[in-house]
Amino acid sequence: MAVLSQPEIMTDFERNGFAIVRNPFSAEQIDSLTQAIEGFRNAQNSALSAGFRNLLRQCEGVKEFAKSKEIREIVEALQGQNSKPVRSIFFDKTPASNWYVTWHQDLSIAVEKRIDTEGYGPWSVKDGTIHTQPPREILEHIISLRIHLDACPIENGAIKFIAGSHRNGIINPAEAASRAEAGTPIACAAGVGDIILMRPLILHSSSKSTQPDHRRVLHLEFASIDLPNGLSWTEA
Repeated sequence: MAVLSQPEIMTDFERNGFAIVRNPFSAEQIDSLTQAIEGFRNAQNSALSAGFRNLLRQCEGVKEFAKSKEIREIVEALQGQNSKPVRSIFFDKTPASNWYVTWHQDLSIAVEKRIDTEGYGPWSVKDGTIHTQPPREILEHIISLRIHLDACPIENGAIKFIAGSHRNGIINPAEAASRAEAGTPIACAAGVGDIILMRPLILHSSSKSTQPDHRRVLHLEFASIDLPNGLSWTEA
């Protein structure tokens, strides 16, 4: 049975801007992915680091996982066969790294090099990777998959959403908090192997954990559109 054969998941995603796919993977797949990421983290001599970027380029286990049947079924159901992975980020919220994330949208993309282009900017560099903010139509062709490697109950800093806020386009970051206060936050608890699907333009945040433990999440972004004017995705 296809991962997204349950129509309510597709309906939730299109209506709300997020949805949860309960663990479609085998225990072996999640164990292998976790070991690959932890091996990469140890090789960087950064065992306590709260996160990494560019794992699609630097970690073979993540690259292969992004090609798995379960992942491809999801992204092709949502974006078609031309969907490709374009960015990867690993987060780990622990007792040593327990942070609050304010309400925001994911407005930046990672690109190979800076080419000044109408509608793109401001530009920034994060961990050595060039980022820019593209127009709305680019962001609307991106989906994010957050794969949980640990159980994440509400108390462990679970992500929160304002349902339907992705339909409002790009919101001035200074207005994000007030827009969120006008809505009803929905916190998404997740189990090991669960996937939280989300649109970049949905307002989301996370609280500090009140029962801090590992909360390892692999964040994969997929795009079904090419960039203009010679711009290219960093990890595609």
